[in-house]
Amino acid sequence: MHKIFSRFEGIFSVLNGYSIRQKIRISYLIIIGLMIIPPIINIASFLFQIVRYDQIITNVSKTNSLNQSVKTDVSDEIWDIVAGNKKFNQGNQYEVIDSINASLKEIMRTTAVTKNRQMLEVAGRAVDTLKRNVDRLGTQMEDRSPVSENEKILDEIRGVSALVSDILQDFIVLEIESATRTNESIKRTAMILMALQILILLIVTAFVILAQRSVSESINRPIKVLEELSAKIAEGNLSARADLPHVTELDNLTENLNIMAAKIQELIAANIEEQQNLQKSEMKALQAQITPHFLYNTFDTIIWLAEGQKNEQVIDITRAFSNFFRISLNRGKDWLTVEEEFEHIQSYLTIQKIRYRDILDYKIDFQKEMAEKPVLKLLLQPLVENALYHGIKNKRGRGFLSVRGWKEEGFLCFSVEDNGIGMTEEHLKEITQQIDGVVDPASLSNVYGLYNVNRRLELYYNRNTKLEILSHYKKGTTVSFRVPEVEVNV
Repeated sequence: MHKIFSRFEGIFSVLNGYSIRQKIRISYLIIIGLMIIPPIINIASFLFQIVRYDQIITNVSKTNSLNQSVKTDVSDEIWDIVAGNKKFNQGNQYEVIDSINASLKEIMRTTAVTKNRQMLEVAGRAVDTLKRNVDRLGTQMEDRSPVSENEKILDEIRGVSALVSDILQDFIVLEIESATRTNESIKRTAMILMALQILILLIVTAFVILAQRSVSESINRPIKVLEELSAKIAEGNLSARADLPHVTELDNLTENLNIMAAKIQELIAANIEEQQNLQKSEMKALQAQITPHFLYNTFDTIIWLAEGQKNEQVIDITRAFSNFFRISLNRGKDWLTVEEEFEHIQSYLTIQKIRYRDILDYKIDFQKEMAEKPVLKLLLQPLVENALYHGIKNKRGRGFLSVRGWKEEGFLCFSVEDNGIGMTEEHLKEITQQIDGVVDPASLSNVYGLYNVNRRLELYYNRNTKLEILSHYKKGTTVSFRVPEVEVNV
């Protein structure tokens, strides 16, 4: 049974390229064809058997009637002639014999069994003998032969008639046997047709089950695939696609969903790229504003030193100034090594130390194993500048500024600590809200550097990478952050 189902499934696989409507129509046609075959065979078989049976019964009836004619009609006619009741040429003996021959030919034409036909041929030859005896009787009567001679021929005619009658009786027996065989054949045919109908019924049942499965699968499987595809798209998996089900009614829908997902993915990617470009442009604009802010202050310092004829300090500050901008530019790249970032801070503080020598002391320290690690450039300088201008400068007396770097659990950690004026809790809260919120950079005059660094950390790393600020009024402020170690070609 499993093999039969497998073969039927193989047949239905041929219909994969058809539409659901065509599959249903073809299935109906096959079922109707299978259901029509048994009745047609049944009707044809029974018609054939009934016709044959009817011919046999008809032949038996005709032969029986003919037998009565053979036994009585011929003998009676000849007796009337021999007895002198009628003359030879006035008798109907030849009409009776011709009628017997015609009936024999008619019965022979409708007899299917060869043996039975041969029996009728024997009867025909006996009838011919009967006719010849009648002819002899006619000749003797024309020759006015004695009555005794005519009676002898009459006895011969009666004997031949009896012979023909016996042959016809044997034919009737053979035909009855044929009828019996036909009846048995009808029974066997009925049994065979019943078995055939049961077989076809099983085939039709199996076909209907598989047709139902095939049509259901043709509908349910693609719909399930489309449902899963729509769920993935709804969950944000826009790279999900579905193969064409090769069902005409669903191919266009599947293709349109695939195209829709691809279009949405392209639009979102384009939108993300556009937003990133806008943010990077914003950051580059913010970054570009750092340089002029520091630039004119440094030039003021150089001018002030030159006017004081402090040539050594002019050389030191100019060298540091040059190194500061070389690292700042970094050949247009956004990333540099941790060592370069601290070298950049060293140049910056060298310049600021000359300018604020009476109030500024500093210390730079970082772990050597993080020296070659890549980091986004210009993260520390705005923090150091903010500590200097808003912490140490607002404090009476000398201030100390510490810049540190270390590794911790796969992160690069940095801090800028000062012992300046610090901030009250309210001021710290206000500063934190300003650098975390989306505000107009033009309104961030006091926290511009912090906002700049915080935004670039979020943009280039992730939203969880932010500045952490600890501050105590009149004690100082510590600004720290940590970034994951990333592999960037610096």
